[in-house]
Amino acid sequence: MKLSLLTSTTFIGTFIVATTACAQPSANDAMSKNTSQNVASSQAAGTMNQSIDSHLRQVLTQAGIKTQITSIAPSNLPNMYQVTLAGQAPLHITKDGKYVIQGELQKNPSKRVVTKTLPRSHSEQIGQPVSAAVKSAMLANMSALKNMSSKTPFFYTAVPGVIWGATLEGVPFLLSDDAQYITDGEISVIENGQFVGLDTAFEQRKNQSVLATLDDKQLIRYPATSTEKAVIYVADDVNCPYCRRFHQQIPMLNAKGVTVNVIGYPIYEQSPAQMRGIWCQTDANSRRQAFDKAMLQGEMTPASASCDVDQVTPNRDKAAGLAVMATPAIYREDGVLYQASFESPEFLEFLGIE
Repeated sequence: MKLSLLTSTTFIGTFIVATTACAQPSANDAMSKNTSQNVASSQAAGTMNQSIDSHLRQVLTQAGIKTQITSIAPSNLPNMYQVTLAGQAPLHITKDGKYVIQGELQKNPSKRVVTKTLPRSHSEQIGQPVSAAVKSAMLANMSALKNMSSKTPFFYTAVPGVIWGATLEGVPFLLSDDAQYITDGEISVIENGQFVGLDTAFEQRKNQSVLATLDDKQLIRYPATSTEKAVIYVADDVNCPYCRRFHQQIPMLNAKGVTVNVIGYPIYEQSPAQMRGIWCQTDANSRRQAFDKAMLQGEMTPASASCDVDQVTPNRDKAAGLAVMATPAIYREDGVLYQASFESPEFLEFLGIE
């Protein structure tokens, strides 16, 4: 089911937050007529260089775009051009034709408090969290949007001025660094004249940044029982059947030299309280035993009356930057997400294990 990232009874007012157990959340590209007209009016103020227009048409045609291109104009996303397609959502593409986003831009209705353009990112910052100054300015300009807070993850992308963000439920979005325009699209890459998929270099560097922020004390760790050859991070929910099936594989992985770090990532309605009980255990061994009992036997360990600290949510909030689409979400230590069955032989190949 597709869900609108931004909706309002009159204009655009709030982020829609939704999570599906063991499934992929997605966002609806529906737009209000007023919003589309606002964005189009803003773009009309820009001018278009004919040589850039011709170059981008050639790039997109070579990459396989067969839909009629009706116009190309400066986009409201910085350092990009909007390509209007007949009957489809527009594209936003960089001048060199390398980075592409497909999606309608939605105007942020919040009052713009910060009008100064702060220094934009450079190549070394791709996949890094935005600076404190940029984040503060963006949040100041997003006061009308619910669920935006200091905990909301924002990262620099390969396009200067275009920021990647995610709700705390892990639903990703892209926005201009002044927070004026937002879309639920993702950044794709054109290389050697062909679309090659999402910007995996950005994704890997972003995921590395997220994993580096996790509190090791809030991870449940299953160390390799032979010479360590690989380390993985797994976003897990105790009620997810696929997570339970993966958990049965951990002894085999440990024996093959794989250390498994579990991120508590509750997505089922009953899971937060149940997982809090597990994470309330006083030491790492007791916590691991309680987690094993939940995953292998379906028996939950209640939190003691003396446990008044939430040990799950802090890492869960930090992991929002991973934009987990399904559990178990399995990441190598270098930030690469595994996107196939963990029960297939390719999984060990992915880990570099024979």
